[in-house]
Amino acid sequence: MPQPGPARDWLARYNESHQHPVNRACHALGIPMIVVGVLLAVAAMARPWLWWPAGILFAAGWLLQFIGHWVEGKPPAFFADPRFLITGLQWWLAKLRRRH
Repeated sequence: MPQPGPARDWLARYNESHQHPVNRACHALGIPMIVVGVLLAVAAMARPWLWWPAGILFAAGWLLQFIGHWVEGKPPAFFADPRFLITGLQWWLAKLRRRH
């Protein structure tokens, strides 16, 4: 399968495997949970008590992602190309911009 070109091509390919409303909802919740979990993990280097919330958010966010893909019946896009991990965040940000 050819590699996507511009960012809109990556988002279009990402959208192909994210059509089911449950999968989209799981990603709309899970992606920010993962991002906040990563940010809290960085902060936990200075504030060790943040490790637990960081880990819980990170794990729960990924769980939602995989539940969504199970419902969709398609594997996560990043299985084909890890760059889709960044595309997922771009997809979430694009959704957020359209709402406001």
